[in-house]
Amino acid sequence: MRFSPGLLLLLPLLSPLAHAELIDDVNDRGELRIALEATHPPFNFKEGDKLTGFEVELGEQLAKEMDVRPSFITTDDTDLLQGVESGKYDVAINHIAMTAELRDRFDFSESYNQAPDLAIPFQKGNPAFKASLDKALERVKADGRLKALSHKWLESDAQ
Repeated sequence: MRFSPGLLLLLPLLSPLAHAELIDDVNDRGELRIALEATHPPFNFKEGDKLTGFEVELGEQLAKEMDVRPSFITTDDTDLLQGVESGKYDVAINHIAMTAELRDRFDFSESYNQAPDLAIPFQKGNPAFKASLDKALERVKADGRLKALSHKWLESDAQ
């Protein structure tokens, strides 16, 4: 039996285990879907109809560094992490502490706040997305934007 070289190129697409990296989906859409509750000032809340707060501005900066637009989705506590886990949202930026239980369910960005240790959860198994998100966060930290946001919203140094 002879195999066509073209058939070999199609095999990965036919595999049920083959899936696109989250970073590819984000880049294809041109947006980072960010879930938050919008009920926790000064982290994330609404002023009238406008979403604002420390994590809203951080999400805007991270999306900008990743060269996509931020798309904020307000949701409730029960849907927040389930939505990230199912792929409905790319990330949750909702002052989420990295706990052992959550590390079993999600991968996390580097920490954006040390006390408590807050980070951004996303679906497990997306190393290229993690690298992209961590690089974006590193740039926001390195040029002082994270520190400025922290002083503006939290009156302390997030680093």
